[in-house]
Amino acid sequence: SFCSSSAEGIWSITDPRMGAYKYLEELYHKKQSDVLRFLLRVRCWEYRQLPAIHRVTRPTRPDKARRLGYKAKQGFVVYRVRVRRGGRKRPVRKGKTMGKPKNEGINQLKFRRNLRSVAEERVGRRCGNLRVLNSYWINQDATYKYFEVVLVDPSHNAIRKDPRINWIVAPTMKHRELRGLTGAGKHGRGLYNKGIGANKNRPSRRASWKRRNTLSLPRYR
Repeated sequence: SFCSSSAEGIWSITDPRMGAYKYLEELYHKKQSDVLRFLLRVRCWEYRQLPAIHRVTRPTRPDKARRLGYKAKQGFVVYRVRVRRGGRKRPVRKGKTMGKPKNEGINQLKFRRNLRSVAEERVGRRCGNLRVLNSYWINQDATYKYFEVVLVDPSHNAIRKDPRINWIVAPTMKHRELRGLTGAGKHGRGLYNKGIGANKNRPSRRASWKRRNTLSLPRYR
């Protein structure tokens, strides 16, 4: 039957306009459903037995991977990585910072970047000959978060000849994940915020601070 969208803006499950990827997308919007809870629990057990970084033959969430640029063709690679959850404890001996009381904090500190960005960084270091395109969440438990990272081989002819993806072949795209150019990196830099609260985020917090603290006196000529 032909059904319209519900009050929450989610299409009815019997809507003929929904394709296979739309079904998968709606499925992952309901992570508390019995189906997803069972799937995530079983998969999480499997992921715990595997190495921290390992290659997968195909993406676990093909709908999400395709929205982020993945294509099932030569030159595209998917890696799965796990990152330990939690904040960042200050690495000082015996908890003594040898400084002023303002900087005595040890335990309740938070790392500035998100865990997805950390996952991209670790995969990027492991696969130095590939370029990180994007990444997405797949699972988590009490100890780890699991992500899949989409990478591209810049030396593969299938990539170099494709006008939709060969922008990543440029040398300026080396290690995008280490310079905050991926989606997770931009999120950590605050570039997805707009308006009053994001005045000092562009082009970066450091550049904005430098611009506001540099005295410029144009010379009269």
